[in-house]
Amino acid sequence: MGMALKIRTILLERHMTIKELAEKIGTTGNNLSNKFARDNLSEKELRVIADALDCDYDGIFTFRDTGKKV
Repeated sequence: MGMALKIRTILLERHMTIKELAEKIGTTGNNLSNKFARDNLSEKELRVIADALDCDYDGIFTFRDTGKKV
């Protein structure tokens, strides 16, 4: 599941539109929709979005062979 789909799922649970989220993070609904369509969000943007959605975002890498998280 891509990040855009995860965010859309959270939006549904929060009863919030993309436009409302865009206003909270200081961008336009069109710009945010375009980023979702491309699933092109930087880690910085993901952290800002998570904060606006009252969520935590933890970007991690996990070694497949050992399970170690970095």
